[in-house]
Amino acid sequence: MTLRGLPVLLLAAVVLALTGLAGPAHATGYRYWSFWERAGGQWSYADRGPSLARPADGAVQGFRFAVSENSQDAAKPRGDASFAGICAGTEPRPDTKRVALVLDFGTRPDAPSGETPPAPRTACAQVAPDATTAEALAAVAKPLRYDSNALLCAIAGYPAKGCGEQVAAGAADQAPHGPNASDASGDSGPALGVWAGAAAVLALGGAAVWQTRRRRRA
Repeated sequence: MTLRGLPVLLLAAVVLALTGLAGPAHATGYRYWSFWERAGGQWSYADRGPSLARPADGAVQGFRFAVSENSQDAAKPRGDASFAGICAGTEPRPDTKRVALVLDFGTRPDAPSGETPPAPRTACAQVAPDATTAEALAAVAKPLRYDSNALLCAIAGYPAKGCGEQVAAGAADQAPHGPNASDASGDSGPALGVWAGAAAVLALGGAAVWQTRRRRRA
């Protein structure tokens, strides 16, 4: 190895040491209400919006507020999802249908900054036979909020603002909450160990240069 090429190799080693800290880039997701349909005891991501879905009498439908990258990554509604349990206190009436709704407002890490999600709840909507899921939802969970593209933004007033905004996983408003939140959120700069490793690389490199020059002078 020549003396001229040594600094290049040392620089490469330092760069690798420092960039290794960053790790994989944070995934990007969206904060929104997802819409689910239940059949055979399982949730499935709806392939249409609530304003187009027309559930039958006895259907169970769910909504979940969360941050997710796509439909495969989306979090499912939690809690009781049985029609018998949700609509037990709602007697059938002629010319109506009953639709069981599971409303899961999500967790604090998924909440917009400054907001606290309400507890999950269920409701039995008794609506006209041709009513859509959106109409059933409006019957039991007002106020609803939509954007100009008819995207459902809020159920029962939650969240108070925002609509399907893009967020980065690990963003400040998604950090764990609690007494140790500051510890869990991570440092703003490289870890001490990485800097120490980089210093060691430079020190070894300096020693190698000194030894090479010494041998040449001998």
